[in-house]
Amino acid sequence: MKPAVPLYQAKAEFFRMLGHPVRIRVLELLQDGPMPVRDLLAEIGIEPAALSQQLAVLRRSGIVTATREGSTVVYELAGGDVAELMRAARRILTQMLAGQNELLAELREAEVTAR
Repeated sequence: MKPAVPLYQAKAEFFRMLGHPVRIRVLELLQDGPMPVRDLLAEIGIEPAALSQQLAVLRRSGIVTATREGSTVVYELAGGDVAELMRAARRILTQMLAGQNELLAELREAEVTAR
């Protein structure tokens, strides 16, 4: 029997899977609801083969699902938790950038007073 993967390792693998700009963009776009591949292509502006590769990674991970409607393949988030994760990431980044802006202002102020 294979030993269980520790939770922290599983989380690291999950975040590695998310660690591609195209995958993040797809997840952001799908927060608003299901989208056909043609619309994803129009929004992201990459080659179809490149998008297909990234969608396959997301599908294999179970984070998105795909359904065929005639000749159109439509993708959607597998659950609402993914949308919440994307919103949380935006909040965290906003806080981080605000902190960096404050630090930059302090550094500039210190530079002016040092003259």
